[in-house]
Amino acid sequence: MAEETKKPILGGEFLIKEVNANDVFIPEEFNEEQLMIAQSCHDFTYNKVHPNIDEIDNHNTKLLKSLLQEAGELGLLGISVPEKYNGFGQSFVTSMRATEEMSKGFSFSVAITAHTGIGTLPILYYGTEEQKQKYVTKLATGENIGAYCLTEPNAGSDANSGKTKAKLTEDGKHYIIDGQKMWITNGGIADLYIVFAKIDDDKNLSAFIVERSANGITVNAEEEKMGIKGSSTTQIFFNGTKIPAENLLGERNGGFKIALYVLNIGRIKLAGGAIGASKGVIDYSVNYANERKQFKTLISSFGAIKYKLAQQAILTFASESATYRASQNIEDVIKAHIADGMDEGKAYLEGMREFAIEAAMMKVYGSEALDYVVDEGVQIHGGMGYSAETKVETAYRDARINRIFEGTNEINRLLSVEMLLRKAFSGELDLLGPAKAVANELLDIPDFGTGAEGYYEEKHKYIKNFKKVILLVSGAALQKFGAKLADEQELIMNAADILMETYVAESMILRVEKLEGMKGEEAVALYKDMIDVFVYDAAAKINKLGNDGINSFATGDEQTGMLMGIKRFTKVASVNVMHARRRIADKIIEENKYPF
Repeated sequence: MAEETKKPILGGEFLIKEVNANDVFIPEEFNEEQLMIAQSCHDFTYNKVHPNIDEIDNHNTKLLKSLLQEAGELGLLGISVPEKYNGFGQSFVTSMRATEEMSKGFSFSVAITAHTGIGTLPILYYGTEEQKQKYVTKLATGENIGAYCLTEPNAGSDANSGKTKAKLTEDGKHYIIDGQKMWITNGGIADLYIVFAKIDDDKNLSAFIVERSANGITVNAEEEKMGIKGSSTTQIFFNGTKIPAENLLGERNGGFKIALYVLNIGRIKLAGGAIGASKGVIDYSVNYANERKQFKTLISSFGAIKYKLAQQAILTFASESATYRASQNIEDVIKAHIADGMDEGKAYLEGMREFAIEAAMMKVYGSEALDYVVDEGVQIHGGMGYSAETKVETAYRDARINRIFEGTNEINRLLSVEMLLRKAFSGELDLLGPAKAVANELLDIPDFGTGAEGYYEEKHKYIKNFKKVILLVSGAALQKFGAKLADEQELIMNAADILMETYVAESMILRVEKLEGMKGEEAVALYKDMIDVFVYDAAAKINKLGNDGINSFATGDEQTGMLMGIKRFTKVASVNVMHARRRIADKIIEENKYPF
């Protein structure tokens, strides 16, 4: 009898389902081919990009484009593009690992990720075979550079309110496009634009492939920005731009769906990029701390500096654990759909749609973890960190955009909870039953256990309780506000933060538990220190977030009962976080790099 294929976990299902450590992917499982691809990306970043970053940041767009083309010649622009379109045909997880390495390339990383992501994937996954053969084959090799034209002066987060118009000519052979786009990454160097516009008075956007050589296109001068200065960012005007009718991408009125699905890809890719950038800054931080002396002592020996190095590493490790867990979950859904006979492109998009919740969460978490890392990186450098001569200064400025890119972090927090609730209302996830069970549990006598659990058993119990806080607060809020809960944005964002802390904490635990099974207990001692600190801190954060949520709408005995429940569900054992962080920092200092 054939072995039954295991059903992949669903997006958001982690909240109500216990996950086995053996069922998650961890970065320590990358195979030799994947590591070779990552090394190629690393070598290109440090040997080609870093020596030229100052010139790139001074708007040398010819150099920027030539480096992108060189990356294309090496195959780095087509890692996840099928071989028949001149790509490498690698898995989504492999493309994430490549993104991590390329993202150590400062502003250049924005250009390459925009090209390989939003500049290429809409055609790869929504284009006709003719469009793919004509355009994706050249995008994968760097012969053409791509850009994505969605944002307008009055249409940012509300992308579907864009005013750019497209009109079909009377003979039905061409579309005429009129409108303005702004903040277009690669705008000044692109050969090909994916432009979103409404046909006539349509309710939703449509998408079009527009070649740079078309008439009526005006590309404004490069924008001057706080960071990512070397990324080409321009306004683009379309004035009677005439394109062939066959350059409609996907279906009429289907552009908004394309934009949403591609943003899901961009969000998880941004999380992967934030991991790479964080690791790079930790390296700069410890390198400097191991060289700089104050009071005749290396600053790396000071407890205050050790705290910063350790916390940088903990947040980076946490983000990495959760991001690759979600990435493999996406990969598993893609493979399952293909096995069921679904077209590969559609399967890819369905995998992304299924894990849109996790993609939104990891975009937020990764970008905010990176912000902590770069901020403390500057602080470790002291006055030198404020000097434009240091890489950490560049990293600090470049990092700030990530909380705005791919939908602001506020939008993504709201989306993560709203999408979870939508799955519950549609019957895809049973959240109501578990939420009622938690409410009933408040009436029971607490079970504090025997205290004899093993290390991972204890940690999983904590995670199970953190999930109860989410179900408790969300369930009570839904009862209170019903459909109007969407108007209570502060409450939704509180719930989103609890959701993120829980997902990331669980991901760390599962990663280390699996790693211990592979390498033994001694090999994961410092990883357990990271878990201990993270879970201890998460419990305190979740306690406050839960209390703030309950206090915003509950009163009387109901309020008292729920607050007592939150106190119970966030109770964790004490941890000597000072000594744990020192052990983590000592390893970083000894290796003089991010070693985990």
